[in-house]
Amino acid sequence: MRKNLLFTGAPGCGKSTLIERIIEELDRPACGFFTREIRERNIRVGFSITTLDGRSGILARVGLGGPYKVGKYSVCIDDIERIAVPSMSTERDGEIVVVDEIGKMECMSELFRNTLIATLDSDHPVIGSVALRGNPFIEGIKRRNDVLVVTLTEENREQLVGLYSDFNKRRPEF
Repeated sequence: MRKNLLFTGAPGCGKSTLIERIIEELDRPACGFFTREIRERNIRVGFSITTLDGRSGILARVGLGGPYKVGKYSVCIDDIERIAVPSMSTERDGEIVVVDEIGKMECMSELFRNTLIATLDSDHPVIGSVALRGNPFIEGIKRRNDVLVVTLTEENREQLVGLYSDFNKRRPEF
């Protein structure tokens, strides 16, 4: 049975926007987080974490310093573990967990990886995004029997919003 739905695709194809639209149409409680670009003077300088209940922090940013880096971005493990990870904890029956995204930066945190596995293993469905290509951990997530991975393109994104009404069911299956 596949109860977890992950979207993948090229950067900027609309994964986060699609997930937001699906969540807006649901008649179920949800928890979790989204990542967003941080821009200054129209230049991307980092990424933020924003939870569905309104908490926010830094996922990664140029010039932060520290030992964890992806390209030019320093990854803020503390905010991943202080903000993103707790947001994945369910409190209500039937709650859907939003994980946007499962990527190199987030997976630098062992606590994030462990929490993600526990969340995918739980009775709660997960809807999220996953890197198109990734390390062995990310590729393993995409190969799980309980995960459906859908590749998003500009051509199919509008039709995908309505296709996932199964998330309104208590135990969706794809």
